[in-house]
Amino acid sequence: MKKKLLLLITLVVSLSASAQQQQGSISKKKDNSIIGSLISSKPSFTKEQVLGSILKGALENMHFMKKKVDDNFSKKAFDVYLERIDYGKQFLLMDDVYHLQKYSSQMDDELSNGRLAIVDETKRIFTKRIPIIQKHVNKILSKPIDFKISESFETDPEKRDFVRSIHSLKERWRKMVKLDTLSQILELKEEQEPKKEEKKKKALKKKKPVKKLTFKQMEQKARQKVQKRFSKVFKRLLEEKRNNRLDKFYNSLAKVFDPHTQYLIPEEKEDFDIDMSGKLEGIGASLREEGSYIKVEKIIPGSASWKGKELKAEDIILAVAQAKGDPVSIVDMSIRDAVKLIRGKKGTVVKLTVKKPDGSTKVIEIIRDEVVIEESYVKHSVIENKKLGVKVGYINVPKFYRDFSDPKGRNCSTDVKNSILALKKEKVQGIILDLRNNGGGALQDANLMGGLFIKKGPIVQVKDSVNRTDILADTDGKIYFKKPLIVLVNRFSASASEIVAAAMQDYERAIIVGTSEQTHGKGTVQAVLNLDGYASPGAKFYAPYGALKLTIQMFYRINGASTQFNGVAPDIVLPGPLEYIDSGERTLDYAIPYQELKELDYKKWSDYAYNMKEIKSKSAKRVASSPQFKIIKDSVAWFKKRKDQSVRSLSFKEMVDYREEAKKMSEKFKLEHTYDNVLVHHTNKKVRDEVEKEKRKEFVDSLKKDPVIDEVLHMFKDIKLSKK
Repeated sequence: MKKKLLLLITLVVSLSASAQQQQGSISKKKDNSIIGSLISSKPSFTKEQVLGSILKGALENMHFMKKKVDDNFSKKAFDVYLERIDYGKQFLLMDDVYHLQKYSSQMDDELSNGRLAIVDETKRIFTKRIPIIQKHVNKILSKPIDFKISESFETDPEKRDFVRSIHSLKERWRKMVKLDTLSQILELKEEQEPKKEEKKKKALKKKKPVKKLTFKQMEQKARQKVQKRFSKVFKRLLEEKRNNRLDKFYNSLAKVFDPHTQYLIPEEKEDFDIDMSGKLEGIGASLREEGSYIKVEKIIPGSASWKGKELKAEDIILAVAQAKGDPVSIVDMSIRDAVKLIRGKKGTVVKLTVKKPDGSTKVIEIIRDEVVIEESYVKHSVIENKKLGVKVGYINVPKFYRDFSDPKGRNCSTDVKNSILALKKEKVQGIILDLRNNGGGALQDANLMGGLFIKKGPIVQVKDSVNRTDILADTDGKIYFKKPLIVLVNRFSASASEIVAAAMQDYERAIIVGTSEQTHGKGTVQAVLNLDGYASPGAKFYAPYGALKLTIQMFYRINGASTQFNGVAPDIVLPGPLEYIDSGERTLDYAIPYQELKELDYKKWSDYAYNMKEIKSKSAKRVASSPQFKIIKDSVAWFKKRKDQSVRSLSFKEMVDYREEAKKMSEKFKLEHTYDNVLVHHTNKKVRDEVEKEKRKEFVDSLKKDPVIDEVLHMFKDIKLSKK
């Protein structure tokens, strides 16, 4: 079974066990009668027995596909489990796989009885195997490695097989470690070779050049770095918590239902809520792992850390204490575990023992507060090309967010409405709605956002597992923007993005412009169940159980077609830089097949018609003569040719040549051209600090260098509206 590129895309209806939601709702009383009968309240039951019964009942009875978790299902889940525990085929031998095979038809039984022998057996194999591999790796890295030998290594795990002997496994690791060390040497080599800009600065300052490392010194330093990294990897694997091992088991079963069904351990549920709402409670600092340490990468403007002005980027956090509690060292701790200690409720105190870049140590006390992740939210600007006489509004929607825990909380449809109102004051002649790279989110907001651009009518059809169909429609009778609309999409526009784009296309309300032949093709709706609400009273002490995100519905266009698999085909397709990547719903294992419903009765946009044929023809001519689009097309052709070349040379000379070619082509394909006639004016709130100022500059620069934006401005110039 091949592991495909799993994009982070979701179309979610918020569902808790304690409340019935309006869209895609499930009655708690009804569902507990289904699931509750499977759960015993006897205190002798283990948490795995309770959780397994809840998951089995929910998956079989609530999932859109109504699959039965039986022996045949188990065999498929077993293949997924092997991928999850050893995707790189770096630890298991063929004999281990044969040994675990005895559980291949028992995973359904293990889910029900909660014994999970395959998880325990897997742990036993890894506990025995990891020290052997670690000793071997340390031995390899204890002495200089010969990079003159011409040999190679297959880097794509899908093209590898499980090996039959420890000797063969050690040989695989030898080559893998050699490649890692070689990569580190080349990075060290590049670091000490100043770029053109740095050379100019040094020439002006007339400073003495820094003494370069010899190859021998670089090789030694590279081995040390690789050894340190692998030491940490092995330590984490040996100390892996049972919760994380169970996560692999449960999700092996979930993924056989469809790619978007997922069991979320409690920590992942918290991350999911943060991603959907765009806010969290904590100190407001982005962290990264660096060796054994957790380092501050950046401070989020407006956060508690930003207000305190003591914690800075590049500070190393050594220990964390809660209010009056004792400090807990986070050296060598995983970033997830460290974040759990640092994150906390608004108004509570956390004390960080921090090492500053100058070597001094300081204890910083921070009162946690709400942190707003601005990058998650809608942004709008005015884009103008005075030469063309074009002035349009630009609205970027990174995701379809909604704070389900707060009815008065922020959501993307309201933010888009406010952006429209602000842009109307600027007297723009049209709007660009940018849904590129938008993986989806709340179904409710897809419906509301689509309704902003039409008077009234259906936006999307939703069908559940028993063939009940709901129609989500705009009913307010208001049009917030009547002028021309262009919607931008690409192959990573999914779910809610596809609903909005499809509705605008079906109504002939907007011109859909894309940089791929179709969007992602995800036409399913997920619900998130808080599993604590499905445990019987006697099993509450085992909580938290986490959550289950499962597919409960499929959505369809108002013309009856589904976006599942086929996505949305743009009216105008422009060259896109990522067209060499195999992605989309149709590439994912166990994706739900394409389906159709009857076309709805709806009234198409009647205010005016676009001169589509002329717009398309003129665009094609411009694209054909555009140097920027030629660069994009050439880069796609080169990457397509290169992407399947997964075998890497382990020779220093050959690898230098390989990387030099890649660097040369990367420079060649850079889109450095700035469209000087493209002007970007912000109407958003004022910037608060230098970090925000720099982010805004990056945003503006990205728009001024984007050939798609430039081409869309020309399309607005070409638009000639006519009566229908």
